[in-house]
Amino acid sequence: MQSSDFIVARSDLQQCQTIVTAIAHGDTLPTDALLVKVDRFAFTANNITYALLGEQLKYWQLFPAPDGFGIIPVWGFGDVIASRHPAVAEGERLFGYFPIATHLVIEAADVGKRGLRDAAAHRQGVAPVYNAYARVGDDPAFAGRHGDYQALLRPLFMLSFLVDDFLAEHAHFGATTVILSSASSKTAFGLAHLLHTRRQGIRVIGLTSPSHAAFVRSLGCYDEVVTYDAIDMLDAGTSAAFVDMAGNASLRAALHRRYGDNLVYSGRIGLTHQDVIDDADALPGARPTWFFAPDQIRKRAREWGPGGIEKRLGAAWQDFSPRLDGWLTIVDGRGPDAVQRIYLDTLQGRIPPDQGHMLTMTA
Repeated sequence: MQSSDFIVARSDLQQCQTIVTAIAHGDTLPTDALLVKVDRFAFTANNITYALLGEQLKYWQLFPAPDGFGIIPVWGFGDVIASRHPAVAEGERLFGYFPIATHLVIEAADVGKRGLRDAAAHRQGVAPVYNAYARVGDDPAFAGRHGDYQALLRPLFMLSFLVDDFLAEHAHFGATTVILSSASSKTAFGLAHLLHTRRQGIRVIGLTSPSHAAFVRSLGCYDEVVTYDAIDMLDAGTSAAFVDMAGNASLRAALHRRYGDNLVYSGRIGLTHQDVIDDADALPGARPTWFFAPDQIRKRAREWGPGGIEKRLGAAWQDFSPRLDGWLTIVDGRGPDAVQRIYLDTLQGRIPPDQGHMLTMTA
């Protein structure tokens, strides 16, 4: 059996192609393995971050590719079309981390009523969430457009939730203002919504491009929207925490120099601008540091106990998700050509902020 896989050159993300690879099926499937047909998956700027950090955070090892190439992981849905595990039937629908491909073999382990884990050797050594698959066939929260929102935003919203929790845990480092770059991004406006809902005397400022400013203002979760060419209008006399969603080194440096010691926190979350400049040592104010979500997950899992994170995240999602109908338009794309087009448009920042792209490699 064959799978169509979309691969990118690790050293030059502009280079991409679709290849055909042989994949185990029928009697060649390992014991307890599942053959999954990858159905719909989301593609956002966050997937570009996965590619840019593929080496450092081991994303490339999840789905093997030819030397020098990688398969970008995506959140989406797959259907079991063959099973050698006694507790998983053909026709099961799974939600989780998939390759941009038509098929995936999962070595099922820890199979329970609600989910399972891929125990393939090459997938170990990464955060457990990346190897977990939810069994969602009978769950209305994962059906239709609800499912699209889960794929597009639930993983990003979890990052928003964790950053919000981290900031609140540290009393926002004494800041009275939280500044978010790439304010039109899905992770940013999820965080802005949480900060806006929590309030606690925090003013939320969104930084964005002039072309996205109207959309960001329409969201209603920012107290102020400032375009990148107007950051010299920001009130640098207040203490501020900066959450960097884009990784634009020039912007980061400008904010540090404007606020100086009043920039009490500088957290790096995303990396879509592909800047290689790292002048953190020379910047005034708080030293820029990476926020690593698995660390916060492990900490809260210990403190909140079994199900604690899921319960709190679920409550926050229930408040957030009904707003998405008015914020996003879902755009469907089918086949390798559509996948390549959306990939390159996302890489170059050409996707309108009010669009959410759901793709499939099947033409």
